[in-house]
Amino acid sequence: MSVESSLNRRTLLKGAATVAGGTLIGVAATPSPASALAAPRVHTRAEWGARPPKSAATVLDRAPDHIVVHHTATANTTDYSVAAAYSLSRGIQNFHMDSNGWADTGQQLTISRGGHLMEGRNRSLAAINAGDHVVGAQTANHNDHTIGIENEGLYMTVQPTTALWNRLVETCAWLCGVYGLDPAAAIVGHRDYNATACPGDRLYARLPELRQAVLIKLDGAAARWSDAAPAPRPDGFPGPRYTFDHGPALGPADAYR
Repeated sequence: MSVESSLNRRTLLKGAATVAGGTLIGVAATPSPASALAAPRVHTRAEWGARPPKSAATVLDRAPDHIVVHHTATANTTDYSVAAAYSLSRGIQNFHMDSNGWADTGQQLTISRGGHLMEGRNRSLAAINAGDHVVGAQTANHNDHTIGIENEGLYMTVQPTTALWNRLVETCAWLCGVYGLDPAAAIVGHRDYNATACPGDRLYARLPELRQAVLIKLDGAAARWSDAAPAPRPDGFPGPRYTFDHGPALGPADAYR
């Protein structure tokens, strides 16, 4: 069920701190001005050998309001090397351009199981550094206001690697600092918007923990959750049908591919 069919935006923003049963205690509504963190190491498109896009990505002169967590629906590889991370980015780009017919890679950022953070869609890194938003193809009907992070692997029944998780926390903290976002409201899963199992039952169940970790990284706040994260619960949607299938990425409301 999409966010619109179950929650309006006001409810999403108010309720994000209680997703999955947790209640965030003792936190500010927005990050402090001093929260901005140094950018993590981002491997650029030139480094991983990106193909030229069919057209330049659209850059909007404003910040996204949500960070969408995805999984790539690829094998849970034990090759944690930079070379494997680069190969993943090339594979995603080839699939998105050649099989889906898109102009370029859909997501703005990708994190490998080895914890390597890579630029996705063209112009993404420059836009983030400027506080702007590159329109991607990663969350159907919501690409004009969300930035997507693809996390390598399939997290329906297994947990992400520690390296990936730590980089995801660091990346979300960086984005929240750059864009002035409240982690408790801004960090969501793909299934919060579209009918999909993405980012997997296991990773989705850890989003409250992710929000908490990001908040603490930003402000050093003594924030905690009032109860432990619940056990993962199937969402009723089938898992990926094929490699790179993480659910709806483009919809009628999306003007750009």
